[in-house]
Amino acid sequence: MGDKFYITTPIYYINDKAHIGHAYATIVADTLARWRRQKGEDVLFLTGVDENSQKTVDAAEKAGEEIVAYTDRMAKEWESLWEKIHISNTDFIRTTEDRHIKTVQDFWERLRAADDIYLGKYEGLYCKGCEEFKKEEDLVDGLCPIHKTEPELVSEENYFFRLSKYQKQLLEFYEANENFVAPANRFQEVKSFVEAGLEDISFSREKRDWGIPVPNDPHQVIYVWADALVNYISAVGIEGWEEHPADIHAVGKEILRFHAVIWPAMLMSAGLPLPGQIIASGFLTVNGVKISKSLGNAVDPLDLVARYGIDALRYFLLREVPFGQDGDFSEEKMKERYNSDLANGLGNFAARVLALAEKENLASGALDDEFEKKIAAMKIAAEKKTGEFKFNEALMAVWDALAFGDRYVNEKKIWVITDDAARRKALFNLVSLLDNIAAALLPFLPEASKKITDAIRWEGKALRAKKIEVLFPRIK
Repeated sequence: MGDKFYITTPIYYINDKAHIGHAYATIVADTLARWRRQKGEDVLFLTGVDENSQKTVDAAEKAGEEIVAYTDRMAKEWESLWEKIHISNTDFIRTTEDRHIKTVQDFWERLRAADDIYLGKYEGLYCKGCEEFKKEEDLVDGLCPIHKTEPELVSEENYFFRLSKYQKQLLEFYEANENFVAPANRFQEVKSFVEAGLEDISFSREKRDWGIPVPNDPHQVIYVWADALVNYISAVGIEGWEEHPADIHAVGKEILRFHAVIWPAMLMSAGLPLPGQIIASGFLTVNGVKISKSLGNAVDPLDLVARYGIDALRYFLLREVPFGQDGDFSEEKMKERYNSDLANGLGNFAARVLALAEKENLASGALDDEFEKKIAAMKIAAEKKTGEFKFNEALMAVWDALAFGDRYVNEKKIWVITDDAARRKALFNLVSLLDNIAAALLPFLPEASKKITDAIRWEGKALRAKKIEVLFPRIK
């Protein structure tokens, strides 16, 4: 295998089933993992679940289940969802696993050895939904802006992490690593937050039965974020991380601060290398409304896959939502994209070309100049845009090549060409274009890509094609 590449998704809370927002973040990471594999890299792709939060305790109680049975059941549900939608993760981590608990406690001892953990009194407003302490100025009309709930006033003795100590070091690191956070506007928000001054943060909670105990203090458990972030190391071990830290953490913008401020400071304190890059996707709304449990407007990705297929879900999310911006899902929009871009676009083009070429023996010759240029331009654009996380623009470049191929079919009217050599030449151009389109789509639409590639076979210098079943049947 080639170079190593390590990418992670957030680990998801298991107090509920996954919705389309979770699927979006995971599909983004999966696309990048597949793209890197296509380049011959040895990809480690980690996802998993975050079980050690108060939310889990409350959800288990509400379900009337014993907590370990509840976490086992929910973790299995999440893991099987990613299998069903063909996410290509190589590892799945649970924060209740021994490998994680041990790593978190080792990590804690590193922070303590650096004199960055101390006991203090904490009084503050705590939002259960965010599992985070809030400042008055973070609230809107006294409510958490994300969960629209009133934080509870908490007063307890906790261990603190000396985050303030790392303000200067973080700013210097950001200065030296200008692509540490993408997109750039999110990085600006992170820098402004750190420049405004960092305060030490509470890193444990008192008298909890659920969670990872603080080493040598049975009365405290490690605060959920101080435990969750370490999962990225637990999967590879501290030595593995020292050798190759994560290249990319793919996260949602609501947890960017934890990943771009607290996590790097924790790693600096522990004397460990920092990740290469953190990429933050925006919020996904449904019909213009934020996804929320109370509104009951969560969309189950499996329902969409059952109706439209895995590739259609991937295509809609990657094409419709410019990465880093907020996006909106509506089934109406998905249907439109499905019919226009997939059924009438890719599906129709592939079916026409392969049906026309099936009975021909296409000796490989030189491509026509215009095809040579179009294929080269598509490859360069798709590669560049994927590397910049502009997935929608990468797909636009492929669809531009597709439109070019469609025009060629219509203008040449290949089915009426009687000259064998001219017809074969035209079909050789088209089959070569389709083959290159399928290769460019592999990270984005892995299933359709494979079906097309399997239908095109090079035998020495001859090219053979066979008809395929309809890739994307039109939806009425």
